[in-house]
Amino acid sequence: MISFSRFKHSMVALVMALVLHSFGNSASAAVNNEGGEHATAHHTEEKKEAKKGFDAKEVILGHVKDAHDWHFMDWGEQPISIPLPVIIYNPAKGTSAFMSSAFHHGHEAVDGYMIVTEHYREEKGLAQDKFPTGTIIAVDEQHNPTGAKIYDFSITKNITSMIIAAILLVWMMLNVAKAYKTRGSKKAPKGFQSVVEPVIIFMRDEVVKPNIPGKAAEKYTPFILTIFFFILILNLMGLLPGSANVTGNIAVTGALAIISFVAIMISTNKHFWGHIFNPPVPGGVKIILAPVELIGVFTKPVSLAIRLFANILAGHIIILSIISLVFIFGGLKPVAGYGFLPITIVFNIVMMMLELLVAFIQAFIFATLTAVFIGQAMEGGHDHDDAHAAHH
Repeated sequence: MISFSRFKHSMVALVMALVLHSFGNSASAAVNNEGGEHATAHHTEEKKEAKKGFDAKEVILGHVKDAHDWHFMDWGEQPISIPLPVIIYNPAKGTSAFMSSAFHHGHEAVDGYMIVTEHYREEKGLAQDKFPTGTIIAVDEQHNPTGAKIYDFSITKNITSMIIAAILLVWMMLNVAKAYKTRGSKKAPKGFQSVVEPVIIFMRDEVVKPNIPGKAAEKYTPFILTIFFFILILNLMGLLPGSANVTGNIAVTGALAIISFVAIMISTNKHFWGHIFNPPVPGGVKIILAPVELIGVFTKPVSLAIRLFANILAGHIIILSIISLVFIFGGLKPVAGYGFLPITIVFNIVMMMLELLVAFIQAFIFATLTAVFIGQAMEGGHDHDDAHAAHH
């Protein structure tokens, strides 16, 4: 089995993912603003939303985007959510920290900062591409944006989900390790241990060892297992009602891909770089092939990030779109909404089963390709070692 010390070192990758994702959320914002928003503006916003009816785009994007609070549902007109810590760094005034509930759903400024809501953006005529919903901006005493450059290091819903996933992963592996410590390695596994052990053995024997040569396979097994279980837990958590769409966020998958890229680069040797800059082809072709090979080094992590992001996000959007059809048809005629409800239930059951399969497949593909790329980075370097070992 995998030693706990190696597993502990692999957890450094998770910390890097959290930091990279938090940095990826950093915002530099500047806008022109008008006065504050109070009860009258809030009432006008409610009337406007009642007139325009159900907005499928807003609902779907609201569910798949990251947020500064964890919203579960609306009870009447009152949203039920858990506020999360907001941490803003402003080079001019330092760091500010407070809970997201202090914004009062975008109607109050806090310590010179405001969170952009759809109503706020429409009222001030702000461009959506520059000021997306949920962005925190610096404002003056009259809520007029100052254009100050700020950095958002808040503990958002996605980061909170990753912390929960990391805690679940550590708890899971510690329980498996404890079972081996108390029962011994020669007894048949039982309980939760019997579920996890076949997965660990399969990933080690069928993914890591065939792709990563020699003793390096044992060295990288904890890392590949950490990637697999961490992504799998996030994928499964994303299927729960009210959960965060973590692996459907390009910032998260990009951070995971960067970690894999660092591991790949650490594994490279002179044979690998010799093949990149001096490929075994005729001289005239080298000039064309060498840049292509070099570009391929950087497209590998990009493909990892986009594949995971696109598959998970697409599944969530499809499920939410099917649910939205009930409200769209119901807005036309209530009987049409009720009539489409059974079809929606059947389609969503099928989609949820498919998404459950995709959750495992995408975690497996990410971990497998990482192992393949690490093995490719060691290309040629193990041949001499194997020959030396055979000689002795």
